[in-house]
Amino acid sequence: MSLLELDDVKVHFPIKRGVLFDRTIGHVYAVDGISLSVSAGQTYGLVGESGCGKTTLGRAILRLNDITSGRVLFDGTDLAALPDEEMRQSRRRLQMIFQDPLGSLNPRQNIESILAEGMAAHGIGASREERRVKINEILERVGLPAGALSRYPHEFSGGQRQRIGIARALVLEPDLIICDEPVSALDVSIQAQVLNLLEELQDAMGLTYVVIAHDLAVVRHISDVIGVMYLGALVEEAPSDSLYAEPRHPYTRALMSAVPVPDPDLEDTRERILLRGDLPSPASPPTGCRFHTRCPWRQPERCDTERPELTDIGGGHRVACHYAAEIAEGTIRPTTELAPRILGDAEPESEPPGVPVP
Repeated sequence: MSLLELDDVKVHFPIKRGVLFDRTIGHVYAVDGISLSVSAGQTYGLVGESGCGKTTLGRAILRLNDITSGRVLFDGTDLAALPDEEMRQSRRRLQMIFQDPLGSLNPRQNIESILAEGMAAHGIGASREERRVKINEILERVGLPAGALSRYPHEFSGGQRQRIGIARALVLEPDLIICDEPVSALDVSIQAQVLNLLEELQDAMGLTYVVIAHDLAVVRHISDVIGVMYLGALVEEAPSDSLYAEPRHPYTRALMSAVPVPDPDLEDTRERILLRGDLPSPASPPTGCRFHTRCPWRQPERCDTERPELTDIGGGHRVACHYAAEIAEGTIRPTTELAPRILGDAEPESEPPGVPVP
């Protein structure tokens, strides 16, 4: 059963000009037609390079950003249509873990005040003592001592601060947590600890996660299903094992080829797809397939004019590419100037315009 369902969700930010910034001259198409479903108890990984709209989508799910059109169904209720007071009450079941643990915590409040604030707002605990008991239980779950209650965020390490952020989300007993780059600011060894903690909490508390990340190793470790975003749209979605075993979209292939392999011989000889140029502006996205300006397998007669639909190819695997099957079969060859290169090959004397982006 789907706990969260997005139906053609769009988030467009107006571009204002004029002396009073009262004239709209265009829009930034940050999220442009996302449809997906997340089952209860599942972890959905959302990946893509910076600027693709991942965080905007996460904030739109919680209605921290207003959506332009579409529906966000949480447990059958359209959050976008809820009155403000009903939405406020629903927020107890919807929480977020932010990318920057220090920036998301009030430096002037101690840990008890930070965690108790949401509890008081939602009427959890009849007294301060009851709330303190609950807070101590949550702190123990996330691996922090009870003595942390009187301390302030700057007195903790980065990993400990992220555990405080996790505790702040858990103390309201939510059903769904949006994890926005939850480990990107942490050391690699600490990343593993936090990811393992999230998995343990999910099993113990029956949580559902949407994990936003740009690191494919992170989402592979924790996700059941992975969606790949490019320039405001989903280009591929599949169960984690299926996506890593057989990526079908050219953009997903490029992302996968950038993941290091712990085998020196294989790492030196494997295919690496280097994308030329920068991510196009979301204020003026390309026509047709949005990836065609950087795609090694671009077929101009169709890719430049016709936007591909996210199509189910079996096994819960969906891909938005006109030529996904032909690319997988090798019947379409990459163009010379954008062809994949083998690591260790000699570099060309001059690069085409643009900066290679792995």
